[in-house]
Amino acid sequence: MAAPSIRARVRSEMNREIKEVARRRLAADGANLSLRAVARDMGMVASALYRYFPSRDALLTALIVDAYGDLRDAARTAAAAIPDDRPRARWLAVGHAVRAWALAHPAEYGLVYGTPVPGYSAPPETTAPAAEVILLLAEIAAAHATPPADPVPAAYRSDLEQLIDAQPGGIAPELLDRVLLAWTQLFGAVSFELFGRLDGMVAARAEYFDRHLRLIADLVGLPR
Repeated sequence: MAAPSIRARVRSEMNREIKEVARRRLAADGANLSLRAVARDMGMVASALYRYFPSRDALLTALIVDAYGDLRDAARTAAAAIPDDRPRARWLAVGHAVRAWALAHPAEYGLVYGTPVPGYSAPPETTAPAAEVILLLAEIAAAHATPPADPVPAAYRSDLEQLIDAQPGGIAPELLDRVLLAWTQLFGAVSFELFGRLDGMVAARAEYFDRHLRLIADLVGLPR
């Protein structure tokens, strides 16, 4: 395989640098990202930036895909460190990895799970990266949890079956229902902590989070 050309390497390095500067802007300004501000931070004119990212939305999309990818890698690394025959420990490890990544990257977490950016509509290429963590949770549950007996409503069951058909590997609709609930609870707990919703209520944040992760694992049916 031929090595990338000098031009391709320079372009790749510029893309990386632009995104790094944009992440610092996110930390300072939130999702109100401006290509002009990014260019100013880099000592460039704004028009030069358009050779790499044709619009603010294109840069936002690149940052979103990167954030989902980093979160996926953190979750997968945590799961891979635990043997397959300890599914509950793997589940807890993934949950704690999500929280740790969010606390270490609050601006990126806010970009993907916070308030929608005005005027921005996420394109299709963000859909698959956004599903990585829930697919990992579903994989752990499908291999080790017993599907609950309580049926789900017919209309909602149809939604679940469509989700199941769209992904490799089988999982019972009743179990996927629990995994979806666990997913919303996991990210809800992280968001409440990160966005200050627990301030003045819960000081023992790590213990609070771990307790809820364990209750969610019980709900999904992962063996102790």
